[in-house]
Parts: sequence; structure tokens; C-alpha cells
Amino acid sequence: MKFTLSWLNQFVSTQGLTSGQIADRLTMLGLEVDSVEVLFADLAPITTARVTEVSKHPDADKLTVCTVDTGEECVQIVCGAPNVRAGMVTALARPGVKLPDGTKIKKSKVRGVVSAGMLCSARELGISGDHGGILDLDESLAAGQPLVDALAMRDTVIEVDLTPNRSDCASVRGIAREVASFAGGPLQPLVPSVTPLTGANLDYSVVVEDSELCPRYTARKLTNVTIGPAPQWMQQRLSAVGMRPINNIVDITNYVMLESGQPLHAFDFDTLIEKKIVVRRPRPEENEMVTLDGNKRQLDPDMLLICDGKRPVAMAGVMGGLETEITDKTTTILIESACFNPVSIRRTARKLGLPSESSYRFERGVDPNLADKALERAVNLLVEYAGAQPDADGVDVYPGRKDPVCLQLRIDRVCRLLGMTLSREQVGNYLASIEFTVRPLDEGTLEVLVPSFRIDIEREIDLVEEVARLVGYNTIPTSQPFIRMDYPQRDALRTLRQEISSLLVTQGFSEAINYSFVSEAHLELCRLANNDPRRQFTRLLNPLSEDQAVMRSMLLPGLLENIRRNINFQRSDIRLFEIGKVFVQEQKGTLPVERTYLCAVLSGQRYPQAEPLYFSGQETDFFDIKGVAAHLLQILRVDEGEPGSMFQYPADALQPYCDPQLGVVLSPQKTVIGSLGAVHAETLKGFGIKQQVYFLEIDLDQLLALVRTPKQFRALPKYPSVKRDISLVVPDSLPAGELLQAIRRQSQKYLESVEIFDVYRGKPVQAGHKSVALALTYRSATATLDDQTVDKAHQKIVNSLMADFNASYREGSEV
Repeated sequence: MKFTLSWLNQFVSTQGLTSGQIADRLTMLGLEVDSVEVLFADLAPITTARVTEVSKHPDADKLTVCTVDTGEECVQIVCGAPNVRAGMVTALARPGVKLPDGTKIKKSKVRGVVSAGMLCSARELGISGDHGGILDLDESLAAGQPLVDALAMRDTVIEVDLTPNRSDCASVRGIAREVASFAGGPLQPLVPSVTPLTGANLDYSVVVEDSELCPRYTARKLTNVTIGPAPQWMQQRLSAVGMRPINNIVDITNYVMLESGQPLHAFDFDTLIEKKIVVRRPRPEENEMVTLDGNKRQLDPDMLLICDGKRPVAMAGVMGGLETEITDKTTTILIESACFNPVSIRRTARKLGLPSESSYRFERGVDPNLADKALERAVNLLVEYAGAQPDADGVDVYPGRKDPVCLQLRIDRVCRLLGMTLSREQVGNYLASIEFTVRPLDEGTLEVLVPSFRIDIEREIDLVEEVARLVGYNTIPTSQPFIRMDYPQRDALRTLRQEISSLLVTQGFSEAINYSFVSEAHLELCRLANNDPRRQFTRLLNPLSEDQAVMRSMLLPGLLENIRRNINFQRSDIRLFEIGKVFVQEQKGTLPVERTYLCAVLSGQRYPQAEPLYFSGQETDFFDIKGVAAHLLQILRVDEGEPGSMFQYPADALQPYCDPQLGVVLSPQKTVIGSLGAVHAETLKGFGIKQQVYFLEIDLDQLLALVRTPKQFRALPKYPSVKRDISLVVPDSLPAGELLQAIRRQSQKYLESVEIFDVYRGKPVQAGHKSVALALTYRSATATLDDQTVDKAHQKIVNSLMADFNASYREGSEV
């Protein structure tokens, strides 16, 4: 948005403020100023001069020799202008002056006659395109004064970069409203009064078929219009802001648009068929129209048109039609001032590739209450500068009238958000300075009526922002933020995930991240029972593919797919884990329950990166994955101090995809949180995997609920330990872990630890039995144990095992 200071001063006094100060204050109000440019700065050396004598050039028919009074002396200048005459006042460029087009004036001889300068035309000075003769100024002007002062051309252009929400500032008066908030002067109205338009006794009619796309349409007819140039001051202002003057009618509509922010359009009334205006969408048979630029434009069913009785005559808010344009023969015009739907105009302008000053304003939203005021302003100018005679009445169709937005503004909230103290009166004055209507409700609250031109104000917080702008962002006091010194509470599950990830990575695992969308076939491959809750999956309405049709209810299938893919790429030594959510729909038609799980898998060699000489051929087994789980839960301090106590061996509680001979349930603190073991052979076959895979699954939500043992210091033992081994023969069907549990249940005073170090089947052990070797460690915290005390405790444990499990000594073993 461009405007000049002289134009701005028409609405608000800026006396005492420089252009730089105005630009700075506007920027701090949120209206970023892009540039400040002094107009006609290159014309500063050009002065007025009076031609006192004119004679023919002795050696050229089309040249004259002029004696020119510069105000200080008389000089001789050779001139070729046909309109030069004695007594006229014109513009003079003396030797050394550089014209706007780059021409440098020198003292020279023209056909043998000395010329001490140049008398200039308007085009040579860059004022207009007129080159029919030298500038003919008012003869009352004194010679020798700067031309910019003589023509009142000394001015400054300021360009503001508007944000899309500030459509109210897309006009000179809109900018003046902002300036008035800090300049302190009163804001002048666009027009002193507005003629009421009733639509009575008119020889034309206006019909608005779509009030949603056209909330308001006003129009007025003017007769006896004389087409000609606009006044020089108007052309000068239009040129200064980048608009090319055309004629008084077009220039006046453009001038009022820039001045008020309300686009207008003038029709040649005599070309309107049936003397009717219809605001509507295109009819099915209407496919194109010719716009003012002479191009045919394709019409779209969603576009809004201005039509006469039979045809489109303008694309609403974008461009007028060629058939009703103003020409030199026009004597009667119908001028419209309307409000159109921003979305409709934006869509039309984009489809047609027709951005314009008019569509720029309509796209951002034009105040519907401005239409009649802008129309009155245009009519007044047409009467003054086009000799027009307006009808006493006009049309004002206003189907989209809305009540003003009324908001309550709490003063304490304003002060709290801005970090400063303001009184109710101060806040009210700030808002009133930009034409908000303010009324006190109580000591701490204001009722604010939002003016219709501020379409961006919808909530109380928007009013707080307005107060902040008007107070000045640079005057709001700075303060240090309040920061609590205590440690912020962290998400416990997030912390647990980080701990687990770090521990598994140190053990050689890599983290996998799979899609939450999986194949329904995974549930069959994992051998889940029909009543298994994990079959209550959530199906996607629009899956990417059949292999990603449901939300996963377990993590293991995704990792098995990873293993199969790695094996296909000849990477058979694999350690992977994934931490993610699973989704189980407990009731159809509801959102699934989300739980966070850990799943880890092992397959291939135990030491894939080790030297083949020492570790070649050592495959991972059940005890590797069991060791991972024991270490993990021990580091997390949920194992009650005894790693083996968390493993339970009930075959009926194992997962259906687990080998029943190689699986355990994790139940630290007597809470089942997961399981581990070897993946069942049928499941591996279904996934196309031909090597053994071991898995670990833990419900992290359950794990998080366990009580962690506090970290405590325990001194190293002072007294030596005593070790005893025992090898017992038990039925092959007896899980070896039950021996460990039975020993721990006895709670022997001096028993420090017990572990299985060997399981043997074969001769001389009889068929259907196995030999389980146990290592027991005894220690006292207060004294050195003697053999008699240890033997007594040890024998008691052995007797209990033999009685409970029908065990016997392995041949050749010793107690």
C-alpha cells in the first residue's frame, strides 16, 4: 500500500512529525514500512523562468531564440517548442542540471546561436507524457523559484507492506486512522454526510440473486458527464502511488478506492440492456465474456458476475467488461460501490490470473458499511470534475447486514499479558483512538463494539493485541522469565524407554522402527487362539495396502519380518529390539486401547564379530535371551535382588508362538509383565525363517508400575564364602527352574545364591530323566562358616529336594 504525506494530511494532521518518524511509528504498530521516497527529488535544480522576448532563429525555421528571465538575470536560450511565447512562465534547466531521463544540460551553440540552458516539457521532466510543447505555467508565478514548490509537487511517498489480516489499512484513510492514534489529531471523515438511498422512482433496477456472495450493492446514476482529464493534483497523486491516469471518470473511481479502500466501477449507462443490474452466477449457456483488456475470459459456475438484462458486463470485484466501458462518447454513467465475498473473489482472480487493485482489497475483506460513503465521495468528485448531475436517489441493496461484534475486555488480563499497569481509562482511550466504541461495564471491564472495518477482531485476546500495538511494543517493560529451580517432572514412560534402549544397545542390539499398520495374516502365523484379545484389532478405513490393513496388536511379527528380510540379504546374525505401541480394541466401535511394549529378538551366532578361531559356530540359545532379560530387570532394580526369582515356568501360561520346551514367564514381584523363549517352529515356518529365533516381550506399562528397589550401598563381604555343588537326577518333564524355586522358598539363613550350571541327558542317566547340577553359595555376614554348619544347611536342602521331586543322586556325584 502506497500513499503520499500530502494525501495523508487530508485526513489527519502530521504536523511536527517527519516522514521517518511516521514510518518508524507505523512499523511499531505492526504496519511494516518498506520504503520512504521523496518525490521529484531529481527536479530540485529545475526552476521557473519567464520568457521576455521571442525571435526567429537566423538559421532554422523551426527554432526560436528566447530571452529568459531566471529571476536573477536574463539569458539566451534556443527553443524548438511550438507553444513558446513572450510572457509565458515555464520550467528552466540551467547548464550542469541532469534531467530525470539522464540528459545532462550544457551551454552550447545551436546552429551558431549560443543557448544557456533548456526550456522543458512535462515529459522531459517526468511529470506526464505530454510532449506537445514546453510546460506552460501560471503567469502569476515568480521567476526563479523551485519548480516543485511552484507546482506544489514537494511530497513523500511511503510504502507499507500489509499483512493479510489488515485489510482496513489498504487505503489512505485506513493508514491515517493508525497515524491518528499517535499523532493525536482528529481523524477527518471521508464525506461530511451520506445521501440516503431508497431506490424510489428510478429508471433502472438492481437485483442481488446471491446475498452470500454479495452482502451489499449500492449504485447511483449520473447524467451530463463530460469525459476529460482528471485534475492535475489527482493525476499527480495517482502517478505517485503507481497508477496511470486515464480520464476523469476512471481516475476518480481509482482515487476513491485508494483513498477509502472501497473499489468502485463505472458503467456506460446507455449500453446496459434493459437498464438492469443483476448480481448472479453464470447461466449454463454463459461460457465466456470479454473484459476491459480485450481478452476473452472463460467463466466458471462458481464465479460471481455483474450482469445487465441479458449478459455479463463485469466480473465482480476483478475487472469490468469491454461492452460497457467508459468512452469519450459516454454522457451517462452508473457507478457501483459494492461488497463481495472474499473467498469468491480470490478464487476468481486466481483462476483467471487477473490480480488487480480491486481484487487485492476484496480478497482481504472490504467493510460493507463503507459502500455508501465511498459512493457519496465518488459522486461529489464527479460533480466537481466531470460536470455530472447525479440522480437524487439511488439503490442500496443490503441483504448481508450484520450486528457489530461486541466483546468484553478485562483490564486485569490486559495488564497481566502485557506485564504493565494500565487503567481502564487508558485502555479505553487507546481503543477509541482507532474508532472502537468503548463503554465501561464495571471497574475492571470494558464493553467494546468492534467497528465493521476490523474483520480480524473476533476475541478478547485480539483486543489485548490492539492495546499492545497502541501502547508500543518498544515501551512494554522487559522482565526476566520466572524459572522454577526444582527439577521438572519428566515422563516416567519416556525415561524408561530411554533406559531400556541404552541397555539393549550396549548388549549389541539395534533398534527397529516398524509401521503400526500390519497384515491381518500375522495373527494366524502367530497361532493366536480365536478368543485371544489380540485378535480384536482395529481395521483401517483406507489402508495403503492389504499388508497394512490393520493396527498391530503385538510387536513380534514386525521383527520376524525384519529377520526374514535380513536373512534374504545374507545377514543371518541378528539382534533387534523395538519399543512401540500396540492397539487392542476392547469393544467394537470404540477407539483401541494403546499399550507400550518392548520386543527383542535374537538369532544367528552368539559372537558374530569375534575371531573365528575362538568362537566360530557358537549359536545363540535360550539362555542368551534369558540373560538379556535378567540383566535388564536387574539394572532396572525390579528383580528383588535375585535375578532367577522372576522366571516362572508354567507351560500353560506360555504364548502360543513360543516353543513349550524353551519358554518362561517374567513375573518379578509376582506380577506377570511378559515372557521370553524360542519362537515356535510353525510360526518360523509361516514367516519363511529357517533358523532358530529367540524373543523377549515386556509390557512396559506393567513394568513401570513395579516398585524399584532404591539404590543402596552394601559393603563388600568381610568373610569368605563356602560353595557346595549337587547333581540330582529328576524326571525329564520337571522344569529345572522349579528346583531353584524350591530352594529359595526354604529361605536358608546362610544361603547367598543358587544357580544351575549344567543339565545332562544320556548315559549313565536312565531314559526319561535328566541330571541337573546346582551350585550353592553359603556365607555369613558376621563370622566365618565352619564345615559343620554348612553341611547341616546343605543336607537339609538336599533332603527337601529328594522328597519333593523324587530326586536321586547322580551316579558319581557328591554332596
